[in-house]
Amino acid sequence: MTTPKEDIALVAGQLANLTRTVTEIEARVRTLYERADNQQQRADQQRDRTETQQERIDLAARELAEVSARLQAAADALRASM
Repeated sequence: MTTPKEDIALVAGQLANLTRTVTEIEARVRTLYERADNQQQRADQQRDRTETQQERIDLAARELAEVSARLQAAADALRASM
């Protein structure tokens, strides 16, 4: 049988151990959160770059279609003049 002082000391030790464990878990969770946040930022930046590239590709395709239409009109006009 243990004395009340021994019980209190045992519980105090367990609480101290639990506090250390919770502190360690908090640090790990914080690290994971920061990594996830950094990865999300990189993914957002990549998505922005991809969207910008897609916008440039779309613009180039429109310009190419316009040039193609002008070339076709010039070829039609040349044929008609022959």
